[in-house]
Amino acid sequence: MIFMPSSAVIGRGIAAILGFLIGSATLLTPPYPVWAQDATGTGAAQAQQPRRVVVRFLTEGDFPPFNYLDEDGVLNGFNVDLARALCNEIGAACDIRVRPWEELLVALKRGEADAVIAGHAVTAEALRDVEFTDRYFHTPGRFAAKTETEKVEIAPDQLYGRSIAVARGTPHEAFLKTFFRDSRVQVFETSELAREALLQGKTDYVFDDGIGLSFWINGTLSRRCCELRGGPFFEPRYFGDGIGIAVPRSDPQIRALLNSALHKVRSSGRFDEIVSRYFPHRVF
Repeated sequence: MIFMPSSAVIGRGIAAILGFLIGSATLLTPPYPVWAQDATGTGAAQAQQPRRVVVRFLTEGDFPPFNYLDEDGVLNGFNVDLARALCNEIGAACDIRVRPWEELLVALKRGEADAVIAGHAVTAEALRDVEFTDRYFHTPGRFAAKTETEKVEIAPDQLYGRSIAVARGTPHEAFLKTFFRDSRVQVFETSELAREALLQGKTDYVFDDGIGLSFWINGTLSRRCCELRGGPFFEPRYFGDGIGIAVPRSDPQIRALLNSALHKVRSSGRFDEIVSRYFPHRVF
């Protein structure tokens, strides 16, 4: 979900993120796929190109800004608006419901939904059970420094001997210890402590999840001390291969429909509008 997500919650996504509550615009659907046939054509020709009347999405309701319940208990978020935009392109109604994170893929495999849009990372382990659409979001690693710190290129040779704070046990720690070995990597128990070290001038840089870092910099906890430096790091070995919409392996048609809709939403500029609404600060 806009709030400042904890490092524990962020870490879970970016290997895993989100479940959906019925909003005012959602429709009740039966526990099986709903189809409609075009008026023209008969028999096999119709069966080859069924049209979805409803797309049943599941998501999680406690991960702002991706998906969350607002003060009135209404489901909102980046994934929620994206799901509705995809349904609009498909020409289907959206049924978006919330489930606990650990139940999402289980429910999908049981046929209780057509898709899960919850920020699941596309991993080899996940692909054993479900299929995914094309990736629709990546969360990069980012560096931040105090605003008065001299601006230099963010590269291993330029940060030689500089101190960099990072949270313990994260992909960001592993990345630094692989590529920034000549820097002084300072490991903290949490991202919050690493950021606090930067705020207090106890480290030169912090390296963290780009989304969480961006919200922290632009929130009150940072006291406007700091800014992002350098560009985003997308190395898949450390930060994943992006997140996609999970779909059943037994339903290749929904994957094709969602991929086509994703392409149209991007081409129309609608995707960028949704990103700007929920991620107003520079992440990439």
